[in-house]
Amino acid sequence: MSSYASQLHEEQQAVDRAYGRLDDLRAEMWQRLDTVRAAGSHGSPTQRSERDSFATMYENRLTQLRSVEDRLVFGRLDAKNGDRHYIGRIGLSSPDHEPILTDWRAEAARPFYEATPSNHGDIVMRRHITLSFREVVGVEDEVLDVHSDQVGQASSAGTLTGEGALLASLSSRRTGKMTDIVATIQAEQDRIIRSDMNRAVVVQGGPGTGKTAVALHRAAYLLYTHRRTLERSGVLVVGPSSAFLHYIDQVLPSLGETGVVSRTISDLIPGITATAVDSPYAAKLKGDRRMTSVVANAIAARVRVPAALPTVTISGIQVPMLATDIEQAQADAKRTRQPHNKARETFIRSMLTSMQNRYAEQLDYTPDQAELNRAMSLLRMNEQVRKTLNLCWLPMTAPWLIDQLFAHPERLKSLAGWLTDNDIAALARPKGSPLTRSDIPLLDEAMDMLGPDPKAVARQSAADARRAAEEQYAKDTLAATGLGGGIVSSQMLLDQMNGDDAELTAQRAAADREWTYGHIVVDEAQELTAMDWRMLIRRCPSRSFTIVGDVAQTSALGGTRRWSKSMNRLFGESHWDLNELTINYRNPQEVSELASRFAEEEGLYISTVNAVRTIPDSVSRNVVPDMSSLLETTAEQAAQLAEQFVSADGTGRIAVICPDNLIAPVRDAVRRKLAVILDPAEYARLIEQPEWDEQISVCGTETVKGLEFDAVVVVEPGLIEDDAPSRLVAASDLYVAMTRPTQKLVIVRTKADEKSLNI
Repeated sequence: MSSYASQLHEEQQAVDRAYGRLDDLRAEMWQRLDTVRAAGSHGSPTQRSERDSFATMYENRLTQLRSVEDRLVFGRLDAKNGDRHYIGRIGLSSPDHEPILTDWRAEAARPFYEATPSNHGDIVMRRHITLSFREVVGVEDEVLDVHSDQVGQASSAGTLTGEGALLASLSSRRTGKMTDIVATIQAEQDRIIRSDMNRAVVVQGGPGTGKTAVALHRAAYLLYTHRRTLERSGVLVVGPSSAFLHYIDQVLPSLGETGVVSRTISDLIPGITATAVDSPYAAKLKGDRRMTSVVANAIAARVRVPAALPTVTISGIQVPMLATDIEQAQADAKRTRQPHNKARETFIRSMLTSMQNRYAEQLDYTPDQAELNRAMSLLRMNEQVRKTLNLCWLPMTAPWLIDQLFAHPERLKSLAGWLTDNDIAALARPKGSPLTRSDIPLLDEAMDMLGPDPKAVARQSAADARRAAEEQYAKDTLAATGLGGGIVSSQMLLDQMNGDDAELTAQRAAADREWTYGHIVVDEAQELTAMDWRMLIRRCPSRSFTIVGDVAQTSALGGTRRWSKSMNRLFGESHWDLNELTINYRNPQEVSELASRFAEEEGLYISTVNAVRTIPDSVSRNVVPDMSSLLETTAEQAAQLAEQFVSADGTGRIAVICPDNLIAPVRDAVRRKLAVILDPAEYARLIEQPEWDEQISVCGTETVKGLEFDAVVVVEPGLIEDDAPSRLVAASDLYVAMTRPTQKLVIVRTKADEKSLNI
């Protein structure tokens, strides 16, 4: 057996031991779960509740144990004293509590990511272990102590190398799903991942620097180190698009974490989804911080004193509704500082009491309580009184308010003096128009100011009463069994009675607009407007955020081009940290240099980026005479790249990025070409793939933000620039488009386009 083969054999034994323990734990959990389920619904309510509690506990553990199957073990640390520590996705110990595997998030695993030859402590060697399913197929050693005997041993065994695991992962074909980087986290990334949860952490980095991976691994790390806090409050991940959320949705489960809520801004309010998109200029206006005052003014305008006030007759007594009473009742309600719909209850109560008093004042005797109650009922049921009180303090829902706001330009102008006539024209739309993505933060602002719909309040009150009864039942159950101080607390029992675990906590959080999260991860954060940020801060008052983005990629007119400008306002100058990633792991050096040079010439801020790979001929240019040739050449290039990178097993991703008005003709041309060169079954498989999982995608620049592909074709870059709302946005859009590929960038353009823009 060769020396390298003996190393593989040795590590296979360690890996088999880890997987064996994993299998044993799974079997043990299954057995316990089967035992609990076998008991059925028999026994007292206390016994049934306890069984439900333990069943959910076992199911959660099984979910975690199943999710870490792939690449369970990926590293080893060798210490000076000869001790070895294997690093993996979760921590595992033998039945005798002997360590088998150290969780990558544990403090003991930190040297695997951060140790260097100049700062390695008692660690002399770091080994990367590559698995194919459960088989060890490769080992690579980085000797950190050059004076150690490990240098010679690793050299003679053929395992001495560096960053091999990282480079292998970069060269593999894309799958349409982001994979974790737990085996290849670099030191600068690890320091960010382990930073303090109580501060806002901003991660600035150019394309391919691993910003998203760092953010998700930080979420997994925080869930590990602050389990008690975050399991109950939850973690929210906000991404730029549904395609992006599909792309990242396997990362946290593969790290043993489930129950994280993933949303875009468009679908962050339960039950409401934006289906339309504003013009870039209208979106900028709606994202302006001053829109908070516009919404507040629109609500305040519905609190007024009508010109015509009714007089009600009760038992022959004329009871007038007086303007002075209305003004006093409105003042009383405003002093409560409650949301509009809640404060309205105070207004109605004050008004009805005032009118009741007007009635009593006109009697020549002192009425008893029964007569006063009757008068109050008659006032409350009177149609004129009801209509007038609504005019005085209108009950509203947020969707109605926002619809009214933009459907009446004259009223909008009176509510927002800072808007010009052109601004009003950009915002105006017909009544009943579908909600846009930029409406959602305004809708959330209105919901916060208005408070819940009065009809929903009654439903919530009933739910609160049920919850209180359940809490008391849980306490009584534990008191009766004497288990109050044991493994099951009253809160745990209540949670399990209601099906509350990490995943169901996420479901409850996603269904509750007022839920406050323990931590929020924001990707492509440079695109968020001031109103977007207000919406997110509302959901995390502790301001525990991981914020990742690249100010060179900002395509929103109301987005961020300087972190300090937005972050100081949100968190305070001393309560957030800026971290900059400097190494491009995605793009070949040739692609990175081309994109960076273009962006710098256009005036964008480019993070210091060094690409780790060179791939000869990774950039190619095609200039054609006319539009017909453009479509034909684009289709030919896409087909060649498909043959090179796209496989029938689902791996390989190609993007053809073009101006919005060319998406349809380019897609048709590409499909015609593929139909000719591909087997009919393979062609049918490719064109029937869902949009978020397409192996060959034809799309615009906004769709690909945050994603990566094996190869990219950029069509008519000059036209993409012309279609953008500003020069800086155009530069950002093209910078995004050019930096998506891991292997190959192809530029296809007409001669006229080449003259309009130099790339």
